[in-house]
Amino acid sequence: MKNISLKLDPAILKETDFIVSKTHQSRNRYINEAIEHFNRIKRRALLTAQLELESKLLAEESLAILREFEAIDDAREV
Repeated sequence: MKNISLKLDPAILKETDFIVSKTHQSRNRYINEAIEHFNRIKRRALLTAQLELESKLLAEESLAILREFEAIDDAREV
């Protein structure tokens, strides 16, 4: 494990200490789990944003291909 220096707002530290006292967990373990949880949430949000962007690009490309097929069909009908 790596050591880091961390500055917390007093209210956050007070709430953290209250929770760890009730859950009989070390503050270090609690903070590690909290960061791990937060990282999962952020990673999911990043993946969601990437998926939305790629879906939009795919939709635009699909519409372009559809227009090409429609142009071919229109040309055949003439």
